[in-house]
Amino acid sequence: MDAKDLGSHEQALMFDMMEALTSSLELGEVLPRAYGMLSQLLPADYAALCVSRPGQPAEYDWMVAQMPAEFFSHYHEMAAEDFVRGAVVRQPNVVLRDTEMVPREVLERSLLYQRCRELGMPLEHVMAVLLDVRSDWHGGLTLYRERHRPFSDKERGLLQRLTPVLASTVRNCRMLGESVQRGRVLESLFHHQGGESVVLAPPGAELMRTAGATALLERWFTPLERGRDGVPEVLRERLAKLVVEGEVGGAWERSGPEGRLLASFVPLPPMQGRRPWALVLKEVSDAVVLPAPWRERLTEREAQVAMCVLRGWDNQLVADELGCTLATVKKHLQRVFDKLGVPSRAALLYQAARR
Repeated sequence: MDAKDLGSHEQALMFDMMEALTSSLELGEVLPRAYGMLSQLLPADYAALCVSRPGQPAEYDWMVAQMPAEFFSHYHEMAAEDFVRGAVVRQPNVVLRDTEMVPREVLERSLLYQRCRELGMPLEHVMAVLLDVRSDWHGGLTLYRERHRPFSDKERGLLQRLTPVLASTVRNCRMLGESVQRGRVLESLFHHQGGESVVLAPPGAELMRTAGATALLERWFTPLERGRDGVPEVLRERLAKLVVEGEVGGAWERSGPEGRLLASFVPLPPMQGRRPWALVLKEVSDAVVLPAPWRERLTEREAQVAMCVLRGWDNQLVADELGCTLATVKKHLQRVFDKLGVPSRAALLYQAARR
């Protein structure tokens, strides 16, 4: 349909509707507003405009539901014989009228037709289109008339002209919603877990990572372990095992000289048709901290020796770390014991842990 086929009022409504469809990225705001204008161009007695939930094509969010509530509560009884849904699914993004879906005698014998009449909404004519946005979710618009007034060629052409814009709107809004959802999930993981996160879509595609995740992985894994994409193979293998075994989460850890790296595997809500997992990384120190009042009573070298002991190091390891002799370490350690009033290495650890 060309713009010249429309009157000035219709052209103005089309322009306003196009503007409404691109005015926001919130589906719940955009689609009802746009339908208010569409209903002036395509008057109908009943209408339904829905978008399937991401990853769940059989479940819908109803953006426009100008039909009796009984229709939706009884729809599961009619779904298998819904000639409208069956027809538009076979021809996505193509506007169809009832005469292009089934013969009239078939329509009048259908369970959908009969049940709607029982509900007090005799549906004589219908026009619908399936908005095939992506393989894992879609949208749909259906218009019903209860009088014997078929939808015209002009009306069909008008809706067909709007279909690409409707599909684009649904696609853009859903993509934004998924992006926002991913961002909120990562933000929540970062603040509540107190670590860094990498989001992976099995078998291994990386979707995103928090700012400090790269540096953390580089501290704990060699370049050979990390591979080309920076995610250690041992963590990928652990994730693959969890997915295959149907686990709902898991953990892994690596020990180092001064602590451990804890890796938690957390399944996330479906995104872009896939079920991603968050790899939450957190460093944990195994060392007991040197209490501040103790530090004030020790020299710098004595404090260094005390901190090494609190890490669980023996005297030889302390000597190697500080670049001094074993005898020097023993002298410093004895001064630490004397100044802090503790008799032994074990007592030093115990008192520091208590404080």
